[in-house]
Amino acid sequence: MGFKKHLKKIPFFKYYFAGKQFLENTYYRTGKKKTRAEISKRPLRTDIINFILSQCSGETHYLEIGVRNPKDNFVHIQADQKYSVDPGLEFEENPVDFAMTSDAFFEQLDAGSILPDTQFDVIFIDGLHLAEQVDLDIQHSLKYLKDDGFVVLHDCNPPSEWHARETFRFNHSPAEKYWNGTTWKAFMKWRFNPDVYSCCVDTDWGVGILSKTQAIGNPIAATNLFYEYHVFDQHRSAHLNLIDFEAFKRLF
Repeated sequence: MGFKKHLKKIPFFKYYFAGKQFLENTYYRTGKKKTRAEISKRPLRTDIINFILSQCSGETHYLEIGVRNPKDNFVHIQADQKYSVDPGLEFEENPVDFAMTSDAFFEQLDAGSILPDTQFDVIFIDGLHLAEQVDLDIQHSLKYLKDDGFVVLHDCNPPSEWHARETFRFNHSPAEKYWNGTTWKAFMKWRFNPDVYSCCVDTDWGVGILSKTQAIGNPIAATNLFYEYHVFDQHRSAHLNLIDFEAFKRLF
């Protein structure tokens, strides 16, 4: 028996060689590289939201769904009136206006028991990063959006299938703790909708933007109907209408 094979029978060296093989795996190294590239991109979602709000006329109204720590984004938003929604599952202090799920919040909006007659210039969706919930949040948001308003979504451009995993807590992957979930599927579904315009700014994990009236990007024919990641990866620029921030600003 070779010396290396003998060492692998010893628990310490067994784990050492297994860990070394994992860390040197091509998928792992590529995933780490893509993470580093993504977190270095600027501007951040906050800057994009503030730019959009700066283009709005009159008193501005902003809604944020999925806040976690308000210092991450919410407190930096420059709007005349702003409201926050979060059930507080990830941030115990949860100093938000409406400590509840987005479903419960919109149910109360529908009933007229909170914020009566309010329409928003920008609604930012950064809650549960699973396609079905994101799709529901978009549907509800469009009902309370001004005709010239915008729905903004975080995490629409996952750099690898590991970042786009369904389970947040599976951290032993090339994406490690970073998680975009399946938000991209919900955004892409709305890219097929002829009733909205859309684009995705290529920064901060993909900042997707939807509008009912502002021509920020034409819809596309339905494609990749099973939402397979490898197909999305090959055509992500067209599927997301991926543009840089300067190109986005020129649309205004």
